Amino acid sequence: MTDLRERLKISQERLDEINAFLLDPNNELINKLLAVVEKFGGPEEINHKANEARKLGNLLARLRDQHSPYLADLEWLMVQRDQRAFISLADYRRKILGKQADSMTFNEETAVTLEISALQYFPWLIAQAKQAIAQQQLMPGRFIRVRKMKEQEADQGDILAVAAAMQIVGASYVETLDTKGTDGSNVHLGGPETITGYFGGVGQPNDYPVKWAEEYLYYYTNYGIRQVLNINPGTVFVGYMLHKLGIDNEFKISVFMGNDNPFAIFWTLMAARLLAREDGTTSLIGFNFSNSVNNETIRVSDVIRKAMDFTEVVRFEHHITETYKSIVRQPYNRRDELIEIAKTVPNISAKHEGADPELDAAREHPSDILDYFIAKEDILVQGLMEKMERNYLDKHAALNKTADALTRAGIGVICAKNLH
Repeated sequence: MTDLRERLKISQERLDEINAFLLDPNNELINKLLAVVEKFGGPEEINHKANEARKLGNLLARLRDQHSPYLADLEWLMVQRDQRAFISLADYRRKILGKQADSMTFNEETAVTLEISALQYFPWLIAQAKQAIAQQQLMPGRFIRVRKMKEQEADQGDILAVAAAMQIVGASYVETLDTKGTDGSNVHLGGPETITGYFGGVGQPNDYPVKWAEEYLYYYTNYGIRQVLNINPGTVFVGYMLHKLGIDNEFKISVFMGNDNPFAIFWTLMAARLLAREDGTTSLIGFNFSNSVNNETIRVSDVIRKAMDFTEVVRFEHHITETYKSIVRQPYNRRDELIEIAKTVPNISAKHEGADPELDAAREHPSDILDYFIAKEDILVQGLMEKMERNYLDKHAALNKTADALTRAGIGVICAKNLH
C-alpha cells in the first residue's frame, strides 16, 4: 500500500510546468486577465478604490445625493442598534433556556453562522429587523443576494443601502454577478424549459470568465463589494488568480457547482492552496455543499480542509432549508443533522433558503428558487412582492428555529454582531 501511495506524489517537474505556463508572456488567457486588471489601475489602486467606496460615510453620502428613500431606513436602523433595541445574545439564551443559560457553557469553537438567502430587496431587511425586535429574534450573521446587479444599481440606491446596512448590523454578505447562465451567455439555452442543458455547467462559456472578472472589478471599485457568488470552474480559477495578483477579492462557491463528495472538495481546496498567496490566504472564503451531502461527507471534508490549513479561512455553507419549489424534493430540512455535525466540525454556516417545509406548503405562494430571476417590475405587475417578502420572513423564522436548536444543544451561534 505504501509503494502504491507513492505513485500519487506530484513531482516538482509537474509544478514547474504549471508555473512555466502561468508565467509565459505569450499565454493568451493570462494576458487577457492581466489586461483587465491593468484597465482598472492595477491591484493597489483597485484595492484603494474599493476601500474608499466601502466606507460607511461614503455610502450614506451617495444615498443622500441620490435622495434615496432608503436613507431614512438606515438612519432608523442605526438608532435601533445604538439604543440596543435588539435582544442581546445573553438574553436570547435566557429566553430559550431560562436560568440554565447563566450556568451553561456554550461551544464557541464550533459556533454556527446563521445565514439567510436571498435578500433580494433592501426593504425586506427593514421588515426583518422590525420583526426581530418585536419577537426578540436573532438577525443573521450572513446574507446572500441573487438579485440582478444592474437592476439593484438602478433601484433608488438599493445596492448602496444593502452595503451600508451590512456594516451597520455587523454581518457579511454575498452578491451574485450578472455574468451567469441566465444572462444568455449560452446561446442555445433559455429559461426553465431548457434547464437540463445547464447540467454539468451553468453558462459561463468562452470569454465569460474574463467578463466576470471585469464585472467584479467594476462593483468592487465602485461599491466596495468584496464577496460574490461563484458558480463555474473557470471563474473560480480566475477568482484565485485575482487574489494572487494582490486584489483583496473574496468569493463563495455556489451549490450549483456540485461539491457533493470529499474528492470534489479536495479538488476545490487543493486548487485554492496551490494558488494561495505567500501568507497562505485565498479568495475562497466558503462554499456550499451540494444538497446531497451527509454528515460523514462533511466530517471527511473537514479533515481535508484542516490539511490545507483552511479551517478558519473557508466556511462550509450547508443548506438547512431550501425553497419549497424548483430545487429539491420536499420535505427538506437538515436541522437535526446540523446539530449533530456542529458538535465537532467548526466554521459551518446554516443556510436558510426556504421556510420549514410544513409552513411553506401552507402558503398561498410557497418559496420558489425561480422567483430570484423575475425582474422587479414583473413582480410588481403580478402582485407578488408582498408574498415574496412573506417567504423571506418565513426563512428568517426558520433561521431562528435553527438558532433555538443550536442553543439548546449548547452550540454557539454567529449572528449580526453589532445588534446582539
